[in-house]
Amino acid sequence: MSHESLDDRRRALEEAFFAKQDAVLRKKLAEPAELRAKKDAYSAVSGITDEAVLDALAKLDVTPETLAALSLVPLVAVAWADGSIAAKERAAVLRAAGETGLTAGAPGHAMLETWLQSAPPASLVESWKGYIAAITDGMDHAARRALQAPVMDRARQVALAAGGFLGIGLKMSDSEEKMLNELSKAFGV
Repeated sequence: MSHESLDDRRRALEEAFFAKQDAVLRKKLAEPAELRAKKDAYSAVSGITDEAVLDALAKLDVTPETLAALSLVPLVAVAWADGSIAAKERAAVLRAAGETGLTAGAPGHAMLETWLQSAPPASLVESWKGYIAAITDGMDHAARRALQAPVMDRARQVALAAGGFLGIGLKMSDSEEKMLNELSKAFGV
């Protein structure tokens, strides 16, 4: 084998090696920007600002759209807790959906409308609780609380939306309060 042929092969090998190394480095440089964008999207749809929780969600590869839809399950469950949805509760759920970016025409909005027309099956809440338990597995107490707070605050606003007797006062029904407690326990705090 000639010395020239050996040099050509060495160069090709070096170029292949460095091309692969360059690709790895480019990916490492791009990851922080992608991660930041993903975490910003999580924060926008959920109201979560705790970096540890946002990191945990990013590691789980939860999509912002999934998180937005999942954050609405407790609102729907609380709205249906007493067997019917008052107009003010429906408006509160739709307002919260809009705050998470789930507006008319957005993916998942039609499903939300279906849930507001007729009560979703109990299995939806059970699935949600299982999903939350899986997401929070391995999170410390502070991270669990940070994930829980915005979701449960929105659900509480729905419960209070219809008001007390004849819509007067800040009172929720016993069934709504029971549902809030049940949902809150899913976070393990």
